[in-house]
Amino acid sequence: MLKLMRIHATSWIIKILLGAIVVVFIFWGVGSFRSQKGQLAATVNGESITSEQYRDSYNKLVDRYRQFGSNLNDDMIKMLEKQALDSLIDQSLLRQEAEKLNLRVSDAELAESIKKVDAFKSSGIFDNRLYKRVLSANRLTPEEFETMQRESMLTDKLRSFVINGVKVSDQEAMEWYRWNNAAVSIEYALFESDKYKDISPSEEEIKAYYESHKDSYKTEAKVKVQFLNFGFDAYKSKVQLTDEEIREYYDANPNEFKTDKTVEARHILIKTEKDSKPEVVQAKKDKALEILKMVKDQGKDFGETAKQYSEDPGSKENGGSLGAFKKDMMVKPFSDKAFSMKPGEISEPVLSDFGWHIIKVEKVNEASSQTFDEAKGNIRKKLTDERAKSLAYDEAESFYDSVSEGDNLAEAAKTKNLSLSVTDFFTQKGPEKDVKNRRKFATEAFKLSPMGVSEITDMGDGYYLIQVLEKKSEQVAEFKDVEAKVKADLIKVKQDEKAGKDAGDCLAALKKGETMAAAAEKAGITVKTAAFFKRSDAIPDIGYEKEISEAAFKLSAEKKVADAAIKGKKGYYVIAFKEKKEPAPEEFEKEKDKTKEKLLQQKKFKTFEAWLSQLKDRSKIAIEADFLK
Repeated sequence: MLKLMRIHATSWIIKILLGAIVVVFIFWGVGSFRSQKGQLAATVNGESITSEQYRDSYNKLVDRYRQFGSNLNDDMIKMLEKQALDSLIDQSLLRQEAEKLNLRVSDAELAESIKKVDAFKSSGIFDNRLYKRVLSANRLTPEEFETMQRESMLTDKLRSFVINGVKVSDQEAMEWYRWNNAAVSIEYALFESDKYKDISPSEEEIKAYYESHKDSYKTEAKVKVQFLNFGFDAYKSKVQLTDEEIREYYDANPNEFKTDKTVEARHILIKTEKDSKPEVVQAKKDKALEILKMVKDQGKDFGETAKQYSEDPGSKENGGSLGAFKKDMMVKPFSDKAFSMKPGEISEPVLSDFGWHIIKVEKVNEASSQTFDEAKGNIRKKLTDERAKSLAYDEAESFYDSVSEGDNLAEAAKTKNLSLSVTDFFTQKGPEKDVKNRRKFATEAFKLSPMGVSEITDMGDGYYLIQVLEKKSEQVAEFKDVEAKVKADLIKVKQDEKAGKDAGDCLAALKKGETMAAAAEKAGITVKTAAFFKRSDAIPDIGYEKEISEAAFKLSAEKKVADAAIKGKKGYYVIAFKEKKEPAPEEFEKEKDKTKEKLLQQKKFKTFEAWLSQLKDRSKIAIEADFLK
């Protein structure tokens, strides 16, 4: 999908909506969109879902995954196949229920919702060619687009109807807050898999492992294509702009030429926790004051002092430098102080949610506006680039429309005197040369069948048309070609098995009454302590490990040891309870409103999902036999 659409994305629906539309809307009925004939995929209360609708839904899901560079394996394909059909079933159910409740989206409501979004604006004004380009690139007609938007709005109305009565009591909020803000500390012993070096599998073991895991040693699929690039730069010389057009753009977009005030500063942070006691906060301030004396009274370099004492990991190594920032980019106490200072000044300690800050302002960049003369060069370049892109698309579209299914692009390009390129075979990584966006190019190419032609696709430097000449399927590699990789993989498996066994032995010793220190010492492992962490936190010195966190919160003074060793990213963990603490009641009072709002959104989501599940249970849904097999 076009990068343009990712920039303007705000909801699941294509995320490209009409801006201030100056063309006539024609609102087709839903029926014509759905009356396609074809193989039946499913029925929902007697309403048909066709295979064409299913394929369209599935292809859009695949595009969405591939747009972020995801390679699809068999499991993911099956998941997306089911998801595509489930989505169509849900849409049918919701539309039917909305009709029963007499909910409607009027033409005026639809037009108004579309006018509020500027995804199709060029130079601040709706561009009909851009509108058609983006819809075409997403395989959409205006009929389909307006139907999808209308249904999205109808679903929103239905959702509001269902969840309108959902409430959250203070008691619910308090229990939820306590659950989320409880903290636990654990002892642990880590049995790292890669520490087991004395593993040397035999050749027979390596061959046997290869035979039983052949699917892991397939060569990558490859494809060879020919393509046309309607490069944007080639059309810039054809663009003609008048001074009046440039001035019109300048007048219509004043905010584009304004620069907000920014401050360039460094800081030294002494961290405090939100739940710190007053005496702890004061102690931290005293520490900040000592550091302030070093840089103010003793003349120590601020940057070097920040490297030594600051507790902000994001800026510490850069001498506390925060670069240039606008006032709304920082927490309010920090910004208020920084924007009141002059270059060279160093502040007294300032308290924010993060702790005590000592701020040194290095430069103040006052707000400014570009004059027309200052801005016109950039405006000319921007408008030239936009119009060159439009001209490129027009020519690409003209050529695309002249090609019939099965035609060879080389012959068609020759008749129009266009330069055609041919690649070598390449994998999902894309061609080695002649293409700017290799991964996106490969994604489009691998969608196609031999001699199939792609949609007009924006690759960043031009609009491309791609035609597949030949495909090579993935194949199991010969053992001799992958022997080294197979051996390395088998060694990792054996290392993992050894680490798991030793961790299990350590845990068994704990359950028999040995201390963590004694049991770990036998295995040559050092016991460590993870300081307090909450359920949603990274575990100190371990990181984000969901299974370890879940197991830790099941422990208590009565149940000190986990049921089993836990496999993490680095190896196997044996964990034991150290201490647990609950959030103070007064902390809940401070956060009550935020907590209730957050919990309310969760309850609304779950309420709607439960309602939809009940709707499915009382509906007649029939999926054609073997349709997804």
